[in-house]
Amino acid sequence: METRRDIFQAIADPTRRAIIALIALQAMTPNAIAEHFQSSRQAVSKHLKILSECELITQEQRGREIYYQLELEKMQEIDQWLEQFRKIWETKFNQLDGVLENLKNQKK
Repeated sequence: METRRDIFQAIADPTRRAIIALIALQAMTPNAIAEHFQSSRQAVSKHLKILSECELITQEQRGREIYYQLELEKMQEIDQWLEQFRKIWETKFNQLDGVLENLKNQKK
């Protein structure tokens, strides 16, 4: 039975996060991506495969070369998941601001 990978597994690895950051601005070939890492070309290919399986990146054939590009729509899933925590943090910070303001007023 094959388990499907999800985007959170993909971004859990620092090398994959670095690959995402590299191709966020422009599509790159596997060799161009591999030049940025000290690991083997095969290791980078494995990371690209995982990112592809999670649909965070797509391939585009241009002549003889394959270019990988980031799927920004898929990145929105991460942002949407984080949004729930942003709201919690904002509420906590607002509460803290209130407490600090009360303490400040009590000292006057």
